[in-house]
Amino acid sequence: MAVARDLSTLLRFPGFRRLLAVRLLSQLADGVYQVALASYVVFSPENETSPAAIASAMAVLLLPYSLLGPFAGVLLDRWRRRQVLLYGNLLRAVLAGATGFLILDGAPLWLFYLSALSVTAVNRFVLAGLSAALPRVVDGERLVIANSLSPTAGTVAATAGGGVAFIVRLALPEGGREADALVVAVGAVLYLLGSAAALRISRDVLGPEPGQVRSRLTAAAAGTVHGLVSGVRHLSHRRPAAGALAAFTVMRFNYGALTVMVLMLCRYAWSDADDTAAGLGLLGLAVGLSGAGFLAAAVLTPYAVGRAGVFGWMAVCAGAAAVLEPALGLPFEPVPMLLAAFVLGVVTQSSKIGTDTAVQTTVDDAFRGRVFSLYDMLANVSFVGAAGAVALILPPDGRSPVLVVGVAVLYVATLIGLLRLRRRLALAGRPMHHVVRGGADGTGSTGTGEADSAKT
Repeated sequence: MAVARDLSTLLRFPGFRRLLAVRLLSQLADGVYQVALASYVVFSPENETSPAAIASAMAVLLLPYSLLGPFAGVLLDRWRRRQVLLYGNLLRAVLAGATGFLILDGAPLWLFYLSALSVTAVNRFVLAGLSAALPRVVDGERLVIANSLSPTAGTVAATAGGGVAFIVRLALPEGGREADALVVAVGAVLYLLGSAAALRISRDVLGPEPGQVRSRLTAAAAGTVHGLVSGVRHLSHRRPAAGALAAFTVMRFNYGALTVMVLMLCRYAWSDADDTAAGLGLLGLAVGLSGAGFLAAAVLTPYAVGRAGVFGWMAVCAGAAAVLEPALGLPFEPVPMLLAAFVLGVVTQSSKIGTDTAVQTTVDDAFRGRVFSLYDMLANVSFVGAAGAVALILPPDGRSPVLVVGVAVLYVATLIGLLRLRRRLALAGRPMHHVVRGGADGTGSTGTGEADSAKT
């Protein structure tokens, strides 16, 4: 396979091997830690779970990416990136351990959230450091392949970490705080291993250069804000990219809303409220099927975009979701809802790949980084916003026909908007029939890089 061949080539670079080891251990720990938080907030017998609590947990996990992401590079141009990876993972190990003690002690939920927020805030710097360091460990000829395969490997590691957390949690028959704390402890150990792996990299290899001229921190931060504003202005003149981002934001909102609903269904409607293991098992199955949908989208999208164009394929996805989501969701039964999880995985990831393509092919190179930062912010804020909106209308058992129908209406509105945009572009002589391109294997690249590991 081309992917295996490309990875084999990259692994010949010692620096890449060591950096990849740090990434895999760090993101494996991320997956464990995120599932541990979800388990404690949603499935702990001591906690009376509510949509509002889930919304709070999602905000803790995702908002640091949105708020800190654009500014991470400002500090990474001042700190040795190897030290960021070393001390960032070490700090997360300590903070994760503290989170475990808070769980055991039954500390107030706000204190637990503060500890968890600290872990995920540091995560933004570690992931940005991994990306910034990549050009220092591979040559220019293979940088595109490395940019495609390295984040993908990290996403797989994060998913595997979630699986490890589910297995550890379900293997403990007693459950409760002790089980949640043990899962967090596993994550802390993995963070510690990631920190140790960074020691295998020489101190100055990952940059920046010691003599590099740097502007003052306040000026650099102000420049970042100005750059984001310039990115918005540039985007307003790029209708294909702006339209794709708008459509993806709505579909990401829908995915977030339905995620909260499934969490509540797993906790209260499909299992005994006291049998948290059964509910957690159903949630793990739903996450796995949604992940399978993501993989299916990666296979289907290059062919579908080649046939129907970016917006044609995104419109097909929105239309399919508008029909299948209420058909499978309104019975509120496990089997059809789990099938819906797979469908929505395909739809959401296909729309993301299509949006990546629209941005990559219509936004000027000088603005592309800023637009992708905005992209990441929109993805995370829409997901958290969906959780907050759902908290206002979702009943305790998760059964809400109003929510299911409302999401279907949003998919229909997205379908109409995409078809109108596609028609306008065709009349203007700018059809978006771009095949997804990326790594040497031809399967394409998602383009947004790091933000994809906290969006499952």
